[in-house]
This record gives sequence, structure tokens and C-alpha cells, in this order.
Amino acid sequence: MARKTREDYTVDTINYILLALVALITLYPFYYVLIASFNLGQDTARGGLYLLPRAFTLNNYIYFFNDKHWVNAFFITVARTVVGTLLGVIFTCLVAYGLSKPYLLFRRFYFLLIVIAMNISGGLIAFYVVLRGLGLLNTFAVYVVPTMLSLFFLLIAVSFFREIPEEIGESARMDGAGEMTIFFRMILPISLPLLATMGLFLGSNQWNAWLDSAYFVQGQGLRTLAYRMIEVINQTMINTDAIGAAYAGSMQVTSFSAQATAMVISVFPIICVYPFIQKYFVQGMMLGSVKG
Repeated sequence: MARKTREDYTVDTINYILLALVALITLYPFYYVLIASFNLGQDTARGGLYLLPRAFTLNNYIYFFNDKHWVNAFFITVARTVVGTLLGVIFTCLVAYGLSKPYLLFRRFYFLLIVIAMNISGGLIAFYVVLRGLGLLNTFAVYVVPTMLSLFFLLIAVSFFREIPEEIGESARMDGAGEMTIFFRMILPISLPLLATMGLFLGSNQWNAWLDSAYFVQGQGLRTLAYRMIEVINQTMINTDAIGAAYAGSMQVTSFSAQATAMVISVFPIICVYPFIQKYFVQGMMLGSVKG
């Protein structure tokens, strides 16, 4: 192994400094939101908050969990993320498994429809009319039914299932197993990288979605956490009707502190889940892109 020269150490030092700066620039906004959520809102508005909470408090979180609108939005978001992700992964994999079979009738026609749908959109008005015709407007189903099929992951899943030896299914059929039994008991268990990758992206999309809550839902009981945060961003003063203006004033909660608290709570589940599926994430993207 060759010894490093002075020039090598110089280049390495510059690289480490640049990487440290990039990491600081990337991570500090998240850190600032975190410390702002643990600082009195009125004190944060004074400025000069950089490293640690200057006036530490849990009042922002108390306000959050005492506001029925925030709490309800949180549970709606959790429900749509869990249900929407499960349905999206299962349904997309079911369709992809069928399309991965070369003997499927009209297979090329189905792929043509998929390509057209990926590149041509009917627009928001047409989508609204379809949802109204299906009776999905102002219901929880409007969050999960339109997202049950992901065309992007459909193509990745088709490529993934093509890599699975056909002999696995043939041996099971000889033992009397049906296609659904083969799919759920043999194909899915060996497709964890694909499932984890799809679950991560579909779950993140469900958790962060707010446009469907704004356009297709009118009931306040069905608003999502992301939509509530957009509301706070668009308000100059925080809405204190839920807990009373006097109570909010004593808590010293501001619009920004409530928004920062909601951001921390919304990001926390993703941070907790990602480390457990990170190893499957890279494998799923690589395995799913072997064939076109």
C-alpha cells in the first residue's frame, strides 16, 4: 500500500472540510426546527436562537396534543399511511406479478396502457369528476383507493418478478397450489427488498400528502397532518379557537412554534422506520432495475 504524500493529506483535509460544511448546511435546518419546538414561541420570535433552546418548554407539544384538530389530523395521517401503503404494495405487486408472466393474454396492450397513463394525465378536473362518480369525495377512501396502483413501482416490480425462477411456481402448482397461494406464500416472502423499497416510498408519499385533503375533502375530521401544517404556514396568527385564546397566550405558543412542533412529530416516525429498512432499500432498487 502506497504511503500518502503531503498533497494527499491536503486533498483529504479539504474534502473533509467541504463534506462537514455540506453536512452542516443540510442538517442544521432540521436541528433548528427541533430546538424551536422545545423553546417558548414568543422567545423564539425574538431571534438569536442557534444551538440550544433558550427558554426550554414542552408547552408547544402540550398545545399540539390538546388541540383536537391536530390530534385528529395525526391519527388520520397514520391511518392513511398504514392502510394506503399496505393496499398500494399488495395491489401493485399483484398486478406486476401477472404482467411478469410471458403467457398473459394482451400483455403488450396492458403495458401500452401503462406507458400512456404514465405520460398523459387527464388533469385535476377530470380526476375530480371520476372521484365524484365513484362516490369517494369527502371520504377516507379518497386517500387510499386512487393510490392502490403505483405505475412507477409497477414497472420495477415486473422486472423484479421476472428474476424469480419460474421453477418455484411450477413445483408449487404440481403440489396443487393455486396462483394466489404461490404469490402470498412463496413469491412475497422472497421479495422483501422490493416490498421494503415500495413501502418506504409509498408510505412517505402518503404521510406527506396534502393536496388530496385540500381538493377532495371538506370535512374537518378528515384533514391530514400535512394539510394542517400548510394551514399554519398560511396563517399570520395561530388559530386558538380549539383551546381558547387565553390559554394559548399563557402557553406562549406562536404560529412558528406550533408549525415546528408539527414538523418534528411528522418527521419522527419516518426517522424511526427508515433504519430498519435501509438495507432492503438499496437491494430493492438494484434488483428491480436489472431488466427493462
